[in-house]
Amino acid sequence: MTIPASFDPRSVPFRSDAANLPAISAERLTPQALAHRFAQPADWVPEFRKEPRFSDRNLTAASVLIGLVMRERPTVLLTQRTAHLSSHSGQVAFPGGKADAGDDGPIHTALREAQEEVGLSAEFVNVIGTLPHYTTGSSFVITPVVALLSPDLVLTANTYEVDAIFEVPLDFLMNPAHHRRHQMPTPLGTREWLSMPYHDAEQERFIWGATAGMLRNLYQFLSL
Repeated sequence: MTIPASFDPRSVPFRSDAANLPAISAERLTPQALAHRFAQPADWVPEFRKEPRFSDRNLTAASVLIGLVMRERPTVLLTQRTAHLSSHSGQVAFPGGKADAGDDGPIHTALREAQEEVGLSAEFVNVIGTLPHYTTGSSFVITPVVALLSPDLVLTANTYEVDAIFEVPLDFLMNPAHHRRHQMPTPLGTREWLSMPYHDAEQERFIWGATAGMLRNLYQFLSL
């Protein structure tokens, strides 16, 4: 979800989202278990699929790369977008962007954007599947592409788009004890979103909106 830059999502009251929801066990977060899970068919409905639209522009196809770095303790690759961008400026996001005419499908879009934004070479990437589309309020229809990344990956930020590259432990994000549910009344009705704040050695990384929604969908898929 995108809200005007003058709005601070941290200021909106929240409640814990952990009640009766178990964390994903470490055994299910190994490379083999993750690849096996995505190889299995599943009949499920994601919790977060579509945000209230605030843009009149046409829907635009886009992809993001949910990159799971297979370290001893697996992590999720994330970026902090630069403050001057016209869309989702300053927010925590997955590498990704809108599809180009020459892209060969959503996976190609995700890999191309990851290479352009963070210098991620395809040699470090093993795509294991996709999650259902997520439509943002800014009119992007996003395909989340899930991939296992080699811990030997080499990254270089495109400083025009990316202010920082960082990783968050996958088990932290796959534990609903760290999911917070926010609600805010608006003239158009109540808006609701999740946040998953993470404190690294440098600062708080405030993961929220579309990024948190797609991570929650990943949690839901892995918990089936």
